[in-house]
Amino acid sequence: MFAATRRWFRRNKTPIAIGLGVVGAGYVVTHYVLSKLNDARERMSSDRIAKENLRRRFEQNQEDCTFTVLALLPTATTNILEAMNTEKITYEIQQMKGSATARARSIGSSSPPSISETNATDDDGRSIISVSVQSEAGGVHTSRLSVPSPLATVGAPGEAADTPQESAAQPSPPPKPRKSKRQLWDDLTISSITRAYTLLYTLALLAMLTRIQLNLLGRRSYLSSVVSLATGGAQTTINLENNDDDSPEPAYGSDFEINRKYLTFSWWLLNRGWVDVMQRVEGAVRQVFGHLSPRDHITFDTFARLTRDARRLIEGSAPATGAGTRWLPSVLPPANMEEFVLRESGILDNDDDDDTHQQQQRQDSSSLTSLRRLLDETSDLVESPVFAHVFTELLDEGFSLLLDKKLTAGAFDAPPTVPASTSTSISIDLRDPAVHNRAVLLPKVLSVLTRQAHAIGNGMPNEYLQAMESVRDLEGFAAVVYSSNWQAEIAQDEQQQQQQQGTPPLTADAPVNPQTAAKGVDSSILQLSQTTTGGGGESSMVVVDAPTPAGMGSSSFDSAWERAFEQQQK
Repeated sequence: MFAATRRWFRRNKTPIAIGLGVVGAGYVVTHYVLSKLNDARERMSSDRIAKENLRRRFEQNQEDCTFTVLALLPTATTNILEAMNTEKITYEIQQMKGSATARARSIGSSSPPSISETNATDDDGRSIISVSVQSEAGGVHTSRLSVPSPLATVGAPGEAADTPQESAAQPSPPPKPRKSKRQLWDDLTISSITRAYTLLYTLALLAMLTRIQLNLLGRRSYLSSVVSLATGGAQTTINLENNDDDSPEPAYGSDFEINRKYLTFSWWLLNRGWVDVMQRVEGAVRQVFGHLSPRDHITFDTFARLTRDARRLIEGSAPATGAGTRWLPSVLPPANMEEFVLRESGILDNDDDDDTHQQQQRQDSSSLTSLRRLLDETSDLVESPVFAHVFTELLDEGFSLLLDKKLTAGAFDAPPTVPASTSTSISIDLRDPAVHNRAVLLPKVLSVLTRQAHAIGNGMPNEYLQAMESVRDLEGFAAVVYSSNWQAEIAQDEQQQQQQQGTPPLTADAPVNPQTAAKGVDSSILQLSQTTTGGGGESSMVVVDAPTPAGMGSSSFDSAWERAFEQQQK
């Protein structure tokens, strides 16, 4: 039996060997294919998790931007309301009218005031003075608004305030000449319009600046996670939170002092930059609205046309092409004022002597380099045509809400608009000639603008901020800031670390490069899912190709924006 079995194997050894080879090869191939499929599945899962984390980071950043704007806006609002105290001018007009009425009653032989002297201001003057009572209910008290204008005290940034002894020794200034009623009405007209428009411009600038700052820092935080993966950290996934605060050497992009100093530069817009904005707005308002009289009747179309003329003077003829007004001096301080901003905001101690400050500068040279790079990139973004384009769209939404909704309903007696989802045959068209051609006295328009100034700066919820954030290009702009120029930033930090450590540049045999790891994590594409705030909850995908280090600067940002804009248009 055994001999027969051996003979059978001997006769069939070739087919048996072939069969075993086929089975073995099939097993090896199957195992190889399964391993490759598992690797691909794990890689796809890692990419999906990374993109989901990136999307969640981005969405959280935008929510942080909203809350940050709401937290910072009252500071600028207080300064603007104090500088342009419309309620105080209205109170002076009412006092002048009340004293004139009292004198007329005390003198029996005096003739009663003519209609031309009282008709134009009685009813509408009462409507404007009622703003002070309404603003108290909204949380802004008129007693706080009656302080002197900060423009009178804003001098050279380095000048210190006078001590009480010096102010007491100085002779009291002569009393100001009393203004006539017409002069007060002219001041009220300019102040009401300028204040509301200045608050709109300041709100839009603050929203844009906050988007830039938080998204740049969010990008650095994301790159910190990527670098930790590349350098063999314990983390195997990109977390949303950084729990390494106890580390003696903070990770890339997580330096608390750099972030704190960088965010502090919003102090300039809140305390100094708004003055430049106000002066631009006031000059345009005086040129366009200066001819109006309180007795004039004005239609909505006329007021809207004058507003467009004023905006052209303020923003320039073609802001989207880069030929408009430069907003950088209003948003960020010049280089020689940066230390002043840090001292005024409390980041740097005013008591430190020069030697201590120079020693700290030498110790924190790397931090200063990172801060300088953040400020330079912010300046490039603010001066880019994309910034001007998105900024103009924010202003369009803000002025549309102020004029088309608030002013038409408050001054021109337009019925409230019906939402599109519930509109019926009785809905009112905003282009109805009965509304747009109705003429009202100018003080009635001013009373609405005076009330809306408080809503722009202190409204909770802030309808104007919500309207600006509904602009789709604002979220697209934030996505491009968040996802562009990241490879160049890693390359610059690598060079900086090599210069500090005195190590030669990385060669082909060097360890893993964080830039290469970043390519592997993101597959050279950053996808940010954007959910629009309007239009029935539609969503769009902004796809931004990762730029190469050679494409650094504003040119790479503009090209990334163009690609994102083309994707949104498809």
